[in-house]
Amino acid sequence: QVQLVESGGGLVQPGGSLRLSCAASGSILNTNTMAWHRQVPGEQRELVAQITSSLSTDYTDSVKGRFTISRDNAKNTVYLQMNSLKPEDTAVYYCYGKIYTWRGLRDYWGQGTQVTVSS
Repeated sequence: QVQLVESGGGLVQPGGSLRLSCAASGSILNTNTMAWHRQVPGEQRELVAQITSSLSTDYTDSVKGRFTISRDNAKNTVYLQMNSLKPEDTAVYYCYGKIYTWRGLRDYWGQGTQVTVSS
């Protein structure tokens, strides 16, 4: 059993910053790609940023230059540093991990953390 637990969401004013964390725990043999997605009610979940095991990163265009994804492989943790936040960044942010366990390579999701950008 693998669990992904997010933390760090909350309410922030436009232009502010937040740092999201996601810790994976359980019978983990190795973590492959990890990522952050977000979803607004009534819309599809979208990929925000992803980072491979070799630390290659990719971002959706709307967050480039403002968000930074990073990971600590020793802690099985992925982070999302969000700067210059805008109201349109408001969403529930979900952590994702492609993780090896004894069951093989599978996709895992966190429960989500709310980020609200408002004055």
